[in-house]
Amino acid sequence: MKFVTAEYHGETFVGVVEQDGGKIIHLRLAEQAMDQRATIPSSLLECIKQGDSFLRRTEEIADWAKENRGAQYVYDLADVRLLAPIPRPAKNIFCIGKNYADHAMELGGKSHIPEHLIVFSKVPTTVIGHEETILRHAGVTDEVDYEGELAVVIGKQGRAIRKEEALDYVFGYTIINDVTARDLQERHEQYFLGKSLDTFCPMGPWIVHRSLIENPNKLQIETRVNGEVRQKANTEQFIFNIETIIETISRGITLEPGDIIATGTPAGVGKGMKPPRFLQAGDVVEITVEGIGTLRNTVGE
Repeated sequence: MKFVTAEYHGETFVGVVEQDGGKIIHLRLAEQAMDQRATIPSSLLECIKQGDSFLRRTEEIADWAKENRGAQYVYDLADVRLLAPIPRPAKNIFCIGKNYADHAMELGGKSHIPEHLIVFSKVPTTVIGHEETILRHAGVTDEVDYEGELAVVIGKQGRAIRKEEALDYVFGYTIINDVTARDLQERHEQYFLGKSLDTFCPMGPWIVHRSLIENPNKLQIETRVNGEVRQKANTEQFIFNIETIIETISRGITLEPGDIIATGTPAGVGKGMKPPRFLQAGDVVEITVEGIGTLRNTVGE
């Protein structure tokens, strides 16, 4: 299932995208029509916290809605506004730096390939949704860059998670653009400020449940800017796979439902080009990940 947070006629709701991709089911309204009661939470974060009971209930509602069509709870995808699946994460987004060898080398040569996981974070106010505008922040930075990434959404609480069990703790997968102000990153000699400007974490368009992704460590990923392919790789090129990432972060940190981990970006960022090619107002960035879809955003003024 593909889970969305969406807006229709001013109402924000949790929905699922039907298999053909053209319709979205408003879960609470469909449940109300089905059983004259509504138990589905109004935020996807709260839904994820319910665990398997939410998944079972969603399957029941979706199956019923397929046989009982109703305009009041089944919408055309084109008629809704997709928000970020988790519009306001409960905590900072975990991000993995230099997780593709080619990307590490394009930013500094072979010596920049890490031996241990590099972890930083982005604040929750960076998050925006599919088709929303990335602020250019012209008065703050001159070097806005893109980074297309697969993101992991945690589904249940855990600490000291063993690598062999790590994927059992995943709810699903989405796409993130780890937008970066390269000059701030260099000036302050750390990642946080350059990664955390408002709108610098486009996310979406939905979360695909882990049952639909056979192997998250073997997915094609591609980033296009104004239609030009800039990044093209496969997550099998990870230096640290998803199981290792979850095991390492959780050794002393409790991971909770709804936590988000961005897994790193491949080579082809603007900073690595000669000369560098940073994002400008009007640029359109599209990130496609196999099995998930395409996240699209335009750079504003």
